[in-house]
Amino acid sequence: MSSDNNHHRNSPSQYFQHSLELIAGELSTATGAFPTLGQLLKHVGDARKEATGDETPVHEVLVDVTEPRPIPFVLSFNNLTYSVKVPRKMALPGLFRRRGGSAAADAAIVGNPLAGDSYFTRTKTLLNDISGEARDGEILAVLGASGSGKSTLIDALANRIAKGSLKGNITLKGEALESRMLKVISAYVMQDDLLFPMLTVEETLMFAAEFRLPRTLSKSKKKMRVQALIDQLGLRNAAKTVIGDEGHRGVSGGERRRVSIGIDIIHDPIILFLDEPTSGLDSTSAFMVVKVLQRIAQSGSIVVMSVHQPSYRILGLLDRLIFLSRGQTVYSGSPTTLPLYFSEFGYPIPENENKTEFALDLIRELEGSPGGTKSLVEFNKSWQSMKHTRDSEPDRLGLSLKEAISASISRGKLVPGATNDVNSTSMVPTFANPFWKEMVVLSNRSILNSRRMPELFGIRLAAVLVTGFILATVFWQLDNSPKGVQERLGFFAFAMSTTYYTCADALPVFLQERYIFMRETAYNAYRRLSYVISNALVTLPGLILLSFAFSMTTFWAVGLDGGLSGFLFYFLIMFASFWSGSSFVTFLSGVVPHVMLGYTIVVAILAYFLLFSGFFINRDRIPGYWIWFHYLSLVKYPYEAVLQNEFENPAKCFVRGIQIFDNSPLGAVPPAMKVRLLQSLSNTLGMRITSSTCMTTGLDILKQEGITDLSKWNCLLITVAWGFLFRILFYFSLLLGSKNKRS
Repeated sequence: MSSDNNHHRNSPSQYFQHSLELIAGELSTATGAFPTLGQLLKHVGDARKEATGDETPVHEVLVDVTEPRPIPFVLSFNNLTYSVKVPRKMALPGLFRRRGGSAAADAAIVGNPLAGDSYFTRTKTLLNDISGEARDGEILAVLGASGSGKSTLIDALANRIAKGSLKGNITLKGEALESRMLKVISAYVMQDDLLFPMLTVEETLMFAAEFRLPRTLSKSKKKMRVQALIDQLGLRNAAKTVIGDEGHRGVSGGERRRVSIGIDIIHDPIILFLDEPTSGLDSTSAFMVVKVLQRIAQSGSIVVMSVHQPSYRILGLLDRLIFLSRGQTVYSGSPTTLPLYFSEFGYPIPENENKTEFALDLIRELEGSPGGTKSLVEFNKSWQSMKHTRDSEPDRLGLSLKEAISASISRGKLVPGATNDVNSTSMVPTFANPFWKEMVVLSNRSILNSRRMPELFGIRLAAVLVTGFILATVFWQLDNSPKGVQERLGFFAFAMSTTYYTCADALPVFLQERYIFMRETAYNAYRRLSYVISNALVTLPGLILLSFAFSMTTFWAVGLDGGLSGFLFYFLIMFASFWSGSSFVTFLSGVVPHVMLGYTIVVAILAYFLLFSGFFINRDRIPGYWIWFHYLSLVKYPYEAVLQNEFENPAKCFVRGIQIFDNSPLGAVPPAMKVRLLQSLSNTLGMRITSSTCMTTGLDILKQEGITDLSKWNCLLITVAWGFLFRILFYFSLLLGSKNKRS
C-alpha cells in the first residue's frame, strides 16, 4: 500500500521530467536549436495542468542539470581588495585624556599615518584578498553580518566599483570581462524595489521587454516572453494588479520583489547579481523568491546574491556559500561541507541547529574576541589549499568567451540585440533598440503613468486657473491712464514670475524616478539622451494647455492690447515661459538629490530672477557688478516681451494733457488749476498743449523702462533657447551624476 502511495506521490514529478525530455527533443528537432526557457515553461506548465490540474506555476527543475552543459560559464574572482578613505577621529592630547592615561596613549590615539593616510583620513579595507568562483546552473550566496562586505563584493563583481579602486581580477571562462560586455550579458537587482507604482505587473514587465529584448523580436514574441516570465515568477494571479505605493493598494512585498527580479531577467542574462533579495520579506515570500532564483540558475545563468541570514529551507536551495567577516573570507564552499569545516576548526555544529545561524553566531562571537576572526581566516586558507586540490572543471568545448556567448545566444539566451556572428566586433551591441524606439517606449510609459494619476496635472491646472482668476479680477479692465500703466507693469511682473513658480511642481517628478533611471541606464536599457528628449516631449502637451488656460483667463479680462495677434503672441510667450521654467526645474532635479532642498533652491533663485528682471529696478540703474545677473534672469526676457507686445503701438496714448501731473505732488491740485498750469507750460515752451494732447505713448514707456535692446520676437526666441539650454544641462547632469559606481 505504501509503495503504491509513493508511486502516486512521485508520478507527477516523473511525468514532468519525462515530458520535459520529450519537449526538449521535439523542439530541438523542429528548430535545430536547444529550446528557450519560454518554450520549456509553456509546455511544462501545460503538462503540469494535465497531470495535476494545478493552475499554479510549476516549481520543478526545468533543466536536467545532471547532463553536461554545452557551454559552461565560470565566473572567477581572485584576490579582490578594495579600500576607501574615511575621516579620522581626531583627539586632543592632554585636554581630554582619560584618567590614568599617558602621553604615549594619546600618541597612539592620534597615531602615525600609514602609507596613503593623513592625520585627517585613514584607510578602511572593505574587501581583503577575496577569491572564489560561481558557475552557471548554481546559486552563489554571500553571507555575513551587517558591515561584513556582502554588498561591496556584489558591487565589485558587477563592475559597480571604479576600475582604479578595485585590485584583483575577475574573469568569465578565464577571460577578463570588459565593462561594456558585462553590462549586456548581466543584470543587477538592487535591494530596494524601484518600480512605477501605477503600472500593473504585466505592464511593468512589458516595458522592460521593450527596452531589453532584441529589436529583431516581434511584439507578439515579446508578449509571449513576458507571459512565460510571469508564470516563472509565480505572478499570474497578480498580473493585472498595479504595483502600488503608500497611497495606492497594490501587490504584496514578496510579489514586488519578484517583479523587480523579473525586470532584470527579462532578457535572460548570463549572469544575475542580487543585493539581499530576501531582505524585508517573511519566510514564505523569501523562500519563493530564492526558488525563482534557483529556476533562473537552472535555465543556464550564474546567480550571485547576498543574503543576511537564510532559513533552513533557503539553505537547501543554495549551491555555494561565501562567509565574510570584516571584508575577509572565513568560509568558501558548499553548504554540505559546512559541518565538516567547523568540526575540524573545533566548533562542531549541533545536529538540530541551523548551520548558517550557527556559523554567523560563531563569527560574531569571534569578532568580539581579542584575536578577532584571524584564526578562522587562516584556517579557511589552509582548508582551501587542502580540500580544493582539484582544478576547476576544464572547458569541455574549448571555446573563447565570445564564442561561448555566441553559442549561448543560439541556444535561446535573449541577450539584447545579440547576433551569433563570432567574427563581428559588435556581437553584443551596447543597446537593444535604436534611439527612436527608446523614445517611443519611454514616452508611452510616462504618459500611461501620468494618466493613472490625473490628480497631479489637475492640481497644477487648478493652481494656474485660480491664479489667473485672481489676477483677472484684481486687474479688471485696466484703463490707459498713468495709473493704468503702473498697474499693467505690476500685472506683467507678477504673471511672468507666477508661470515660473508654478513649474516648481516638476521638481519631484525626476527625483522620484532618479533611482529607477539609474538602475535602467546602468545596464544599458536605453540611452540617457532618449530619456531627456522623451521627458521633454511628454511635458509639452501639458505646458501648452496650461499656457492656453492662463492666457484665456487673463488677456481679455485685464484689457490687454493687440487683439487676436496680440493674444497669440501673449500665448506664445506664456508657453515659452512655462517651457523654460519647466526645463530649469528639471535641470535642478538632476543636480539636487532631495525634494525639500530643491524647493528651497528653486524659490530662492526665482526670487533673484524677479529682482533683476527690470521691474523693481531699471536696467540702467542696476550696479555694474550685478548687471550680469540681469541678463541671466529668466524672467527678464518674457517680461520685456509682454511689455513690448502691450506698448509697441505708437498711436496709443497713455498720458494726455493734465494727466502729466498725476504722478507728482501736483496731482492733488483742482483740475481748473491744472489747466492753467498747462497753459503756462505751453507759453513757456512755445508750443500748444491742450487737455487732449498726447504726452506719453507706449514707446515712451518702453524707453522709460529701459526696454530698447531686443525686439519682442528676439525675447521669445531667447526664452525658448533657455529651455533648450537647461535640457542640455539636464542631460550632462545625468551623464556625470548617474554613474552608479563606488569611487
